[in-house]
Amino acid sequence: MIWCEDECHFHQNGTITRMWVPPEIKDPVIFQEPSHKKISLFGSINTVNGQFVYRFSTIFNAETFLEHLNQILSYRPPNKKILLILDNARYHHARYIRPWLEKNKRLIELLFLPPYSPELNPTELIWKRTRYKATHNRYFPTIDSLCDALEIQFQQWALPNEELLSLCAINYVA
Repeated sequence: MIWCEDECHFHQNGTITRMWVPPEIKDPVIFQEPSHKKISLFGSINTVNGQFVYRFSTIFNAETFLEHLNQILSYRPPNKKILLILDNARYHHARYIRPWLEKNKRLIELLFLPPYSPELNPTELIWKRTRYKATHNRYFPTIDSLCDALEIQFQQWALPNEELLSLCAINYVA
């Protein structure tokens, strides 16, 4: 069973992109909150069925990564090993997680992508799709409103689904 993992930040001030505007609206206005607040999260995609698993985090480090590994492991079917494809962030290689990896080597194995190759990780496409569907051209007056928008989107992907499965296929066919 193959999973891919990555981390991402979503900023409260959102993202402004091109969009279609009716011709009668001459100057569209999109408000932005002047804030540097952000939401950070771990995300993993099951490349077999398109199921997305995520975890909000205040910081990315070995301890929070290990929490996410335990979360992924809880989705492992009996008698199946998880191969987790991920980038080379320092905390993915931390000494702190080595005893856990050794203890669980029959259940999960980490496979590191070559350096500077985000195009090989389908989770990057999920972040892009999330921004398109949940944050582009939207106003978030509070960090909680951003969190709510992300939760709504991620709940749609919590069960196995074709939308995310197609992102995995596109990534590996290309």
